[in-house]
Amino acid sequence: MAQYFSIHPKDPQARLIRQAVDILARGGVIVYPTDSCYAFGCHLDDKDAVARIRALRGIDDRHHLTLVCRDLAQIAKFARVDNTQYRLLKANTPGGYTFILEATREVPRRLQHPRRSTIGLRVPDHPVALALLEAHDAPLLSSTLILPGDDGPLTDPEDIRERLEHGVDLVIDAGNCGSEMTTVIDLTGSAPELVRRGRGAIAPFGFA
Repeated sequence: MAQYFSIHPKDPQARLIRQAVDILARGGVIVYPTDSCYAFGCHLDDKDAVARIRALRGIDDRHHLTLVCRDLAQIAKFARVDNTQYRLLKANTPGGYTFILEATREVPRRLQHPRRSTIGLRVPDHPVALALLEAHDAPLLSSTLILPGDDGPLTDPEDIRERLEHGVDLVIDAGNCGSEMTTVIDLTGSAPELVRRGRGAIAPFGFA
């Protein structure tokens, strides 16, 4: 049975954040809010938790999961970032983007794209997500909360609780945080490539 925390969306309670981090440290899978929509999250190195997220989503290992980081310094540990990429990241984080970058050796091979050795990374602009990342002191491996057969992400925390109370260890209720997924930008080539248009504006990357 999943635990259920109601956390203030702008001033998250430190006690509940610490409890959520304890659940992550014990191998838990959580549902938490971001600036785009709700997401599954787990500890980066927990194979069993990652497998649970893939099973809940109905996706295989060819589907990119996302490393959700607290800042650019953390991104630079897990992705190779040149000067041009760094300027783009600095100007557009935190925010509603996921960036595809070349993974460093810090990223387990099983989490990288099987052919391209890339990883998706983002820095969310949501107080609860950032508080979790700060307290956890590590990225969260995440995936948008879309269940098999659904057309879009779940947005109502009570609905999430009802449908996932036996599938996850914690649901964090911070109110409705929207249903628009992140804009996905591939930065591995000579110029940015738009993979998916979503919440983040595309003009800063040269797209009309």
